[in-house]
Amino acid sequence: MFRDDVQARTGRHVLGSGATVSGGEVAGILVAVFWAILVSFLAVALARLAQTLRATTKLVADVTDQAVPLLADASAAVRSAQTQIDRVDAIASDVQEVTSNASALSTTVASTFGGPLVKVAAFGYGVRRAIGGRKDNVPPKASRRTVIVGRTVPSARRGKRKKD
Repeated sequence: MFRDDVQARTGRHVLGSGATVSGGEVAGILVAVFWAILVSFLAVALARLAQTLRATTKLVADVTDQAVPLLADASAAVRSAQTQIDRVDAIASDVQEVTSNASALSTTVASTFGGPLVKVAAFGYGVRRAIGGRKDNVPPKASRRTVIVGRTVPSARRGKRKKD
């Protein structure tokens, strides 16, 4: 009964040993317990975050260790490709020079020998015609086949066409 009287008069809880606790003190204890739980959760989260950061740092270091040799190899390949391109460029310029020389030679040969060769060919044709006894008023023999758009058609069909 003593406890109930003290509790009713003071608004404090009476503990078994006779000590009393007020409502504010109980609320403070609850806040302290929740705060301790919150700090524990935050400590666990920070520990995991630190572990993740260490793993990320290790991963970046490994990637860097592998990327540096790859970049060196790529640089060497680009230098080699540039050397080959320079060689191909030199070859292309030589081919262009040879082509222009061949064109000039062809033009020179055509202008030098073209006219006389045409005259010799015409003379030879005239001689053959004169020796062969061919007459100008006799038409040449018609060919047996006619090519129309890539196919061969007998000349007999050609004569059967309707005339308008």
